[in-house]
Amino acid sequence: MKKNLMMGLALVAALAFVSCKSSESSYKKAYEKAKAQEQARTIAADQVETAPVTVTPVVTTPTTTTQANTANDRQERLTVMNGGTLKAFNVVCGSFNSVDNANNLRNTLVAKGYSAQVAQNPETGMYRVIASSFDDRAAAIQSRDQLRGTYPDAWLLYRTY
Repeated sequence: MKKNLMMGLALVAALAFVSCKSSESSYKKAYEKAKAQEQARTIAADQVETAPVTVTPVVTTPTTTTQANTANDRQERLTVMNGGTLKAFNVVCGSFNSVDNANNLRNTLVAKGYSAQVAQNPETGMYRVIASSFDDRAAAIQSRDQLRGTYPDAWLLYRTY
């Protein structure tokens, strides 16, 4: 009895494995169908006539970013943390809640040759890392645009007293 039961289970298992086997012909049919569609597209693309293309020169006028609107400047009251002085227009490269993070960025900027300073906004408690400071707004914009190559979020801050 046990022998017949074991033989029956083995037969059922063998049938299950044989019925799950995928047939190679289904993959072959799908491959041939895709190949035929690709050939049809290639033939259709070859039969399309192309019209001659004429190129007309485009005349553009250069734009300058140095004349940006002063409404985009932020205004804040600042307290300088490291004893330096700030002028009216300042280029900010980073804003941090932590003075240690601000000092790390300041040290990086100083190593690159900038006269960077850390200033705090007493109203918000944020530490602003100022890469450069100018009396002239146009010079500050030029410096900001140059810094945006490395610090894409650099922005202009007008210091209120």
